[in-house]
Amino acid sequence: MQTRPLGSTGIEVSRLCLGTMTFGEQNSEAEAHEQLDRAVAFGINFIDTAEMYPVPPRAETQGRTEAYIGSWLKARASRDDVIIASKVTGPGLDHIRGGPRLTREQIHRAIDASLTRLQTDYLDLYQLHWPDRRTNFFGRLGYEHDEEEDATPLEESLSALKELVDAGKVRAIGLSNETPWGVMRCLQLAESLGLPRVASVQNPYNLLNRSFEVGLAEIAHREEVGLLAYSPLAFGVLSGKYLDGARPANARLTLFERFQRYTNPQAEEATRAYVAIAREHDLDPAQMALAFVNSRPFLTSNIIGATTMEQLESNLESEFLKLDEAVLEAIEAVHSRYSNPCP
Repeated sequence: MQTRPLGSTGIEVSRLCLGTMTFGEQNSEAEAHEQLDRAVAFGINFIDTAEMYPVPPRAETQGRTEAYIGSWLKARASRDDVIIASKVTGPGLDHIRGGPRLTREQIHRAIDASLTRLQTDYLDLYQLHWPDRRTNFFGRLGYEHDEEEDATPLEESLSALKELVDAGKVRAIGLSNETPWGVMRCLQLAESLGLPRVASVQNPYNLLNRSFEVGLAEIAHREEVGLLAYSPLAFGVLSGKYLDGARPANARLTLFERFQRYTNPQAEEATRAYVAIAREHDLDPAQMALAFVNSRPFLTSNIIGATTMEQLESNLESEFLKLDEAVLEAIEAVHSRYSNPCP
């Protein structure tokens, strides 16, 4: 398993990261532990979670994902062998703390609850799950500025994270669902106010959504704030299993109508073209899609997720797949026809 530096922190993380948002909804505690065991045995040392997981977010299940990871850590006594990342929730889910905000008080409450569920006294990486301010994330296009918005200042959020670092509860900090302005503003505040420097940005990145390349890729290189790529298979769409209206039993898009980000007509045509490339070159479409993400020079880690062990094994095998120039050229040709159909 290849490893890559987590910013300038000195922490080395595996190129593949195990995403866990299905733990507690589509996966039982025993299945979660089985996935964690297999991932670590394969060479993955990086595990990503969030206080709001599992997804879809519900009051009845909130925090269950972290709790399943915590019971695994306790049973395996392997805390120092893995890099654990979690996230504090931004505005919009009123079942968390009566309406989460990225304020000092809420960040402190969130980390203590996460550490309790995870049964650990520190996190290696703590991320702001999405901005407190109104901006473009989760596929939103067209920025609309609001002079009257009531957003928690980034200075307050970053200062709270500094307190967590100083207390030994957090080793490094990161962002998620963030814009180029947000990343650069955080870096500026870190330099001017002596606050922790963000080490990573966890944003969507896949063959249907390469918007990270437009502004954030340059930042990743020049500022050492690499990408933690989530949804590298676009909710499984890039496997081809949903083409022509198919809805396999127990698959995410079959179970949950809310996941519509990667199902528009243009995405369907692009997916069909990418699957055809894979078939032409005797590749598994999902593995090809993951290998493409793995190959990006601005990538820190690729967050894979699975609901079955068969899916997990297939995802893990992408670590060994290197796409040749013919495949990469074919991918770029499709991208030029269907540029970012699912931002």
